[in-house]
This record gives sequence, C-alpha cells and structure tokens, in this order.
Amino acid sequence: MPYRSLVTGGAGFMGSHVAEDLLSLGHEVMVLDDLSGGFRDNVPEKATFVDGSILDHRLIESLFEEHRFDYVYHLAAYAAEGLSHFIKRFNYENNLIGSVNLINASVNFGVKCFVFTSSIAVYGTNQLPMTEETAPQPEDSYGIAKYAVEMDLKASHEMFGLNYIIFRPHNVYGERQNIGDKYRNVIGIFINQLMQGLPMTIFGDGEQSRAFSYIGDVAPSIARSVEYREAFNEVFNIGADQPHTVNSLADIVARAMGKPCNVSRLEPRNEVKHAFSTHSKVRRVFGETKLTDLKEGVKRMVDWAIKVGPRKSKEFKDIEISKNLPAAWAAK
Repeated sequence: MPYRSLVTGGAGFMGSHVAEDLLSLGHEVMVLDDLSGGFRDNVPEKATFVDGSILDHRLIESLFEEHRFDYVYHLAAYAAEGLSHFIKRFNYENNLIGSVNLINASVNFGVKCFVFTSSIAVYGTNQLPMTEETAPQPEDSYGIAKYAVEMDLKASHEMFGLNYIIFRPHNVYGERQNIGDKYRNVIGIFINQLMQGLPMTIFGDGEQSRAFSYIGDVAPSIARSVEYREAFNEVFNIGADQPHTVNSLADIVARAMGKPCNVSRLEPRNEVKHAFSTHSKVRRVFGETKLTDLKEGVKRMVDWAIKVGPRKSKEFKDIEISKNLPAAWAAK
C-alpha cells in the first residue's frame, strides 16, 4: 500500500515541486492550499487538492482523521522575510499558529514523520558560513516564527515521539515561482519587471549577497528525506554553495532575457547583508547531488516565465506597522 502524504502549500512554488516528486516516488498525495500565494494549475494532476487553510484547525483534524497520513510535508508559509517586520500578527498566525495546528494533528493521528521547510533566516546575521551547529539568532519576525516551529517540533518529539526532519533552504528560485509578488523572490521580481519594460529595482548598493538555489536541486531531497532514518529528528541546510551579489544577479537575469541591465536604486532596507550556508551534512546523509549553475537555472526560469507571461503584483493591504516601511512596499 502506498504511503499517504499531505503537502501543505502544494499549489505554491516549492510545495508543488515536492508534491510532484512525491508522486514520482509512489506516494498518494493530498495538497492543502488556500491559494493565497499559489495557483491551482501548479497542483500536480494526480494529487488530490483541498482548497483550505492551515489556520482552520477543524478542517485539519477532519482531514487527518479521514486519511490517516503517513507523512506531512509542511511548506505552506508567507515567506516575505523583509515584510514580516511590518505584518507581525499575520506572520505569526500563518507561519506559527498554522504550523501548530498541523503538529497537533500529527501527534494525535500518529504521523510517522513531519517534514518542515524552515529557513536560513533563523541564523540572523554575521554568522558566516551558516552551519547547523550555528546558534540561531533570527532578526526578523519570519525567522523568529520559523525557529519557534523548529523548537516546537523538537519539544513534540521529546514529549510525544513525533519524528521530524527540518530543512533550512535559502533563496530558492525556478519554474512556478510567483513572479508577481513584489515583496519576495528577487529573481522573479527582476524577471517580471523586465517583461513589463521596467527597470530592475535594487535596495541600496546591491552588494548584498545570497546563494541562490535552483528548485530542482532542493525539492527532490525534501521529498525523499523520509526514506532515510538517519535524517529523522535532524536539521539540514540545503541549497546552493556559491553566493552572488544582487548586482551580479541583475546582470545574469538581464542577459538571460536578452535585455539591457537597467537598474533603479531604492533606499536601503533593513536586511541581512550576506547569507550563505554550508551543506556537508545534507550531502553526508543524502549523498552528493550536482548543483545547477545560476546562469543555467535562471535561463530555465526565464524560458518558463516567458511562456506564462508577466503577472501583476498584488499589494499587501493589511500592513500592521507603517513606521520605517520602505516606500516601494507602501500600498498605492
């Protein structure tokens, strides 16, 4: 009998890829997504789709009771790290309380393992390279929520025996990303701006650096992680090794689209200047994988984006704190 797996956020970017990989591994997959940031056509055809929110604990409990999931892959989140300072209540409800609803149900209905996508945002700043042994010091509400879920999973394992696997991916990009979201995912933002004939907007001097990770190098390991008992109750950094500045990224995206590198500078915002992590632990457990070169990965994403066309960015209307909000993020 195939394993039954629940994928939250499976209509979104990372979740849809993980759901697709699980189906290829022979799992029966149910996708739970409220379509607030994802798209129905991202859901793999062979997955069962439920339009609902992880905040609806009664729905969660009824799904777990009826389907008795073997595994939970929790990828539903609003991952606008910088914006999270200004939407604290929304951030904690969606990224923490929603996770707790899933953890409760996983304990109560005997889930074999809870796979959680956290973030290197838990590390904060000035701790390079970030390793799994680095003491987390998150500096924004998004990172705080992610780390709180990590700690709750550890406590739930110790108290109730719930097994977990935590991944800390970073700056993941690729096909199916929501390029219409102006608050997150810089590669998608650049592509969307160029497709509309607009300059690429960069906060500050553009010398902030990140290791941009192609989805095809990340999702398969997350999907098959439950096959590795040595991965249970462990934390793994996962993603690309080589950091790039935002300035060099803008040039790579412009070249992939055959456009001039036209940039508009915005006021600097409060963000971690440099962020990259080591990945020796994930390689030790899951084996070596060939990482996609940034130029190649961006080209694949550009080819996909040109097919689907530009998307209009939705304004986040429920800003809770307007003090120090970057002007580019203020609702028009």
